[in-house]
Amino acid sequence: MIYLDNAATTLPDADSLEKASVYLKEKFFNPSAMYREGFELHKEIDAAKKHLLSFITPSSDYDLIFTSSGTEADNQALFNGIKRGNLVVNEGEHAAVYMTAKELKKRGHDVRFAKLLSDGRVDVEHLLSLIDQDTSLVSVMHVNNETGAVNDIEDIADSVKKLAPKAVFHSDGVQAFGKIVYRLSPKIDLYTISAHKIGGVRGVAGLIKRKDFHIDPYIFGGGQENGLRSGTENTFAIKQFEFAAEKRFRTLEADFLKIQEFNRYMREQLNPALFSFVSSKSASPYILCAAIRGIRAEVLLHILNDKGLLIGTGSACSSRNRYSRVILACEIKKELAEGIIRLSFSAHTTKEEIDQAVQILNESVSQLAERMK
Repeated sequence: MIYLDNAATTLPDADSLEKASVYLKEKFFNPSAMYREGFELHKEIDAAKKHLLSFITPSSDYDLIFTSSGTEADNQALFNGIKRGNLVVNEGEHAAVYMTAKELKKRGHDVRFAKLLSDGRVDVEHLLSLIDQDTSLVSVMHVNNETGAVNDIEDIADSVKKLAPKAVFHSDGVQAFGKIVYRLSPKIDLYTISAHKIGGVRGVAGLIKRKDFHIDPYIFGGGQENGLRSGTENTFAIKQFEFAAEKRFRTLEADFLKIQEFNRYMREQLNPALFSFVSSKSASPYILCAAIRGIRAEVLLHILNDKGLLIGTGSACSSRNRYSRVILACEIKKELAEGIIRLSFSAHTTKEEIDQAVQILNESVSQLAERMK
């Protein structure tokens, strides 16, 4: 099997699983327990937070709140950020941000949606035109999960705060963390990360926040995570996240260059008469979004599945929709939007898999095109 849907989820890293297994077999205690074993686990969770933060910020100005998913972290960011005035997001946001913004609009908040450029980046000029002194929160994803488009969140955040100094700036960094070189600066107030996109297990993610930014709990109960996210911590998943991230960041730049070469190679080898690319060459190399005219991506996906190639057709969180709202927001016409595929790579992807995938894709799409004549 060749797996090229890593933007949806990645294979949990075997070394990290083995290293963290002690938290299932031996150190299984409740971190909130008052006896020594529980207290020691609580300290290990705090150490994991500091370690994860060190990969993305040299500063001690940030905290990390562990959540159950990137979706929960995004929800906590938006529901906390919109306390007054208006909220500005863009049409290309992951459903975790976009649908939360729609819900806030339903509840009576002034929510404004910025347009996209053709490759999936936010139209910064349009976004800034929506901001005023009453803007409470701006959320711009770092790397688009469907097209791989990279937004310059540092520059955007700087421009936003010049127009609205009190505005909170949030970025969904789920597709960026552990994949592209980046360091957080104080311009970014809230930043979402997730374990299962970089070899961690599903069930743990995090919301990074500036220490001086007040945030209210989103889930109530026993007061874990300094009262900001109740629920008994999943120590195994948290520590495995830490170990997987440590491994990814150790080879971050080398992996980036390797995946960049794979991306370039696929662009050159996929038949240009059959494939056109939505992802720009400046996008994250981990995601390659392509369009096939006259062929439904869902049909192709099942054919490829039978041949041992697993790919995506866009966001796994929006797979029930015939057309991706993100792709339509890029002003891709419906006849092409129906044939969108997403190839996404991981540090474990090999050149042999890329060669085989190119061959299967070219042959399968060519056969389908002939059948459609």
